[in-house]
Amino acid sequence: MFKKKPTVKPLAPLRSSDRRKTADSIIAEYGLQPKAQDDTKVEDKAAATADTTALRNALLPDGVQTARFTTTHGPDLKQVSGTVYVGAYPGDDARVLWFKIEDRMYPTVYTLWKQPGIVPLLHTPGFVVQKLQGGADLMTPGLANGPPFNSRAIKGAVVAIASLEQPSVPVAVGACLIDVSALGAVQGSRGHAVQTMHWAGDEIWAYSNSNKPGLATPESLDGWLANKDDEETLAEQAADLNMDEEEEEQGGVDLGTDKPSSDRSDPTEGLGEDTPTSNGLVEEVDIKELTTKEIDDAFRKAFLYGAYHYKETNSNQPNFGLEYPLTQSFVMSNLVQPFLPAHTPAQANSLQIKKSSYKNIKKFIKSLDKAKIVRTKERDQHETIILDIDFSDAAIVGFKPYRLPKKEAAAGTSQGRGGKATAEVDTGDESIGQKLDKQQYYKLKDRLLPLFASAEASSQSLFTAAEIKPIITAYIESENLANQRNKRLITLNPTLANAVFDGSTPLDKEVLAKGSVPRDALTERILQACTPHYAIVRNSSPSTKPKSGAAPKIKVTLETRSGNKTVTKVSGVEAYFIPPQPLADELRKMCAGSSSVEQLHGSSPKAPVMEIMIQGPQKDAVMKALEKRGVRPAWVEFLDKTKGKKK
Repeated sequence: MFKKKPTVKPLAPLRSSDRRKTADSIIAEYGLQPKAQDDTKVEDKAAATADTTALRNALLPDGVQTARFTTTHGPDLKQVSGTVYVGAYPGDDARVLWFKIEDRMYPTVYTLWKQPGIVPLLHTPGFVVQKLQGGADLMTPGLANGPPFNSRAIKGAVVAIASLEQPSVPVAVGACLIDVSALGAVQGSRGHAVQTMHWAGDEIWAYSNSNKPGLATPESLDGWLANKDDEETLAEQAADLNMDEEEEEQGGVDLGTDKPSSDRSDPTEGLGEDTPTSNGLVEEVDIKELTTKEIDDAFRKAFLYGAYHYKETNSNQPNFGLEYPLTQSFVMSNLVQPFLPAHTPAQANSLQIKKSSYKNIKKFIKSLDKAKIVRTKERDQHETIILDIDFSDAAIVGFKPYRLPKKEAAAGTSQGRGGKATAEVDTGDESIGQKLDKQQYYKLKDRLLPLFASAEASSQSLFTAAEIKPIITAYIESENLANQRNKRLITLNPTLANAVFDGSTPLDKEVLAKGSVPRDALTERILQACTPHYAIVRNSSPSTKPKSGAAPKIKVTLETRSGNKTVTKVSGVEAYFIPPQPLADELRKMCAGSSSVEQLHGSSPKAPVMEIMIQGPQKDAVMKALEKRGVRPAWVEFLDKTKGKKK
């Protein structure tokens, strides 16, 4: 993950209370609780407190500093954000001891060298470790010293990896993609076993606020192996493997070097398609960058292909099926992105608008205007829209279609698009196509119960507005409160006056003075006196439980950052059953710009609200993506902070 240098913000001291909370969360997550004491004795209580304090200080020494970081991961260079925790053990320089990604804490090798046994330890041959230190994942056949493997190395567990040559020294940290502890054999197996997150020699290992190089790997450590005999046994295994390697080089043993790994037990997001592996033990990553000119040509040809496709497939429709004006997001998602020749993860990574000479979709569209292929106009000072496309231009008329990637092909049923050029991007997001309904409920307060006696209501009853109106009408008729001359006026009786109008507002006092109230105003006042509840129902699910309060809205905000750069922020999508990360990935592709997902500042750690940020003014793209997920415009709150305040 940290093969390339991450962007780390300035360090800030971690408050003592936050350090204790963070250390306690690590203790709980990794099952590092101190030995239980008999808390009935005062001395045992003191001992337990001392043990907990010592464990906290061992995991996060006093004086720890934190900072946010961003980096990229995988062949598609997916953007990842997190937090680093920098501290120093006695006698050592300050180093990154832990890093946090998506609310999960990972120890660095510096922590593992000081705290043996806090995570399961797996082993692999030394030549495999060299591949891991290049960013590759550990494949199942690369596991050594088992089975059986460490019983704690279950799927999702954080593990340490050591070489057979130095079996007591962890040199890499990863997360299990499969249940390693349950493996009965590794020979002949395929697929990824451990996703490598960090290793000795990467940029986090090398990070230092004093610009000192990373610390050398120890020769041997106590505490990771049960006894010295284990270390000698593993060293013998390593010697045997080295002999096998020499035989292979002489043609004696075939370890499958040239065979591609076609299966993954549990691939992680962003790793792209399978690539050939080295001995089937590790995944090799080979990313080839295109030149700027090649990227420019690819985007221009993609647009011409898109226009050509609309012209050929919609020849009998006005404007060939296009509705002007065309927004920037529409152009990118419908006329450019589906027609880019991104056949491999490396090509997909290179074919990004920010890596072209245009840098953004706005300048790209202007270049098409300059070439007189399209006619454009500025709108809202933030966006360039297309008013017309010259389909008779020689570049479109004489365009020669090229082979498209299978998932991004423009036409043909073999690609599963049914002949449409604008098939939806497959993000694996189950919220796409869902049907949502927002329901408003009202919970009765005790003083309102006499009005709802006919409905046998209690203080826990929930009613809709449509259910409350006939109940109030029935009460009015049973008490004969309707004015005989004007049925719209309701005469107040003591019960109705005390239950609804408490005299706390001028309107209440006016109604009490007159002794009557309009029927509609009475119903509205009763609704206001209730406690509001809401339920957002997905696909008519009968099990949705109403929640108190007003229904939240999805917030879409335009902001200016770094002087004149506009970004679009989206938050609150979780309440509408929309996972933030797939939505961010789709918006990144639609808008041809970077996106990130981070916890919204001020949201509760127990129920975090995530905030999606996309480069550029992308309101239209966001609304289109939300609409696909069943969100109505009335459920979205839009705020434009880029406009100056009115004087």
